[in-house]
Amino acid sequence: MSYFCRLNTRSIVLRKGTAGHPHIMETSDIILGIESSCDDTSAAVIKDGFLLSNVLASQDVHKAYGGVIPELASRAHQVNIVPVVSQAIDRAGISLTDITAIAFTRGPGLLGSLLVGTSFAKALSVASGKPLVEVNHLQGHVLANFIKEYGKENRHPEFPYLCLLVSGGNSQIVKVNSPLDFEILGQTIDDAVGEAFDKCSKMMGLGYPGGPIVDRLAKEGDPYRFHFAKPRVPGYDYSFSGIKTSLLYFVRDNLAGDPDFMEHNKADICASFQRTLIEILMDKLIRAAKDTGIRQITIGGGVSANSGLRAAVVEEGRKRGWTTFLPEFKFTTDNAAMIAIAGYFHYLHGERTGLDVAPVSRIADFH
Repeated sequence: MSYFCRLNTRSIVLRKGTAGHPHIMETSDIILGIESSCDDTSAAVIKDGFLLSNVLASQDVHKAYGGVIPELASRAHQVNIVPVVSQAIDRAGISLTDITAIAFTRGPGLLGSLLVGTSFAKALSVASGKPLVEVNHLQGHVLANFIKEYGKENRHPEFPYLCLLVSGGNSQIVKVNSPLDFEILGQTIDDAVGEAFDKCSKMMGLGYPGGPIVDRLAKEGDPYRFHFAKPRVPGYDYSFSGIKTSLLYFVRDNLAGDPDFMEHNKADICASFQRTLIEILMDKLIRAAKDTGIRQITIGGGVSANSGLRAAVVEEGRKRGWTTFLPEFKFTTDNAAMIAIAGYFHYLHGERTGLDVAPVSRIADFH
């Protein structure tokens, strides 16, 4: 079953001292993070907030279907989780006995995938005697800027700050008062912005995942050549179902008159569609920052890797006096480093999770 995935050992931090890292001290808090919420199996080790290793096994099988197939994803997690966790521990230069606690993604996400990670974390806890710490996957994205790496500047926002959380399943503006105190100011009332990118790519026959493909083509096109409908949603909430419908009718009507329209204009379509999505996101973020008076601004989630969005946040920050923080690209997608850093804060707060814990697929099921 190894054909389900490709092991990608990116984001491995070189250790200092004789092996790269500073020597592991007995007083250090060492957190093993495990992430399996969707189609990536990842494990990471963090010591006192500093990343020692981050190993990720990605799955290519879903590309043929134009989206993640939950059953295939959970099977691949079963194949990958033991070697991924083993490599994360080895590359961190530690042993299982050095670990202080095991942090794992409880949800939200695909239930079958979460079940693999949760079950493994519980079994490892029983075998090692190490405590468990559950983590909300979205909280990991929001706190990704707090991951520290040796030899780097390691900037992070001051509290309170605003985080624009954008991914394939979520679009939120979150006010972060502390590592464990979050307030959702606005969120999508229907589809997420990542779904809009994927739908654009699918309509145009460009492939999956759509976000990186649309972003790449957008760099070659005119972002103001075409115009798509923008929603009128009160407050700080978002809606992306309308713009997807606008694109659908646009494609249908233009292909009826010119069967080659898509091929001749795909760069301009992608650029215009992406520009509209970014304007929708930024309009609400700007309003939230103005109304709250908060000038510490971050972004997180898979769509935070989008070059147009990153440039827009930086430019608006320059004009409006924001202090902006963009996560490194390797921390934008699902990864265990963000789970480990979130787990680290929970552990310091004295939180522990019992062995009767069960994964949850929806954010509403957290308590």
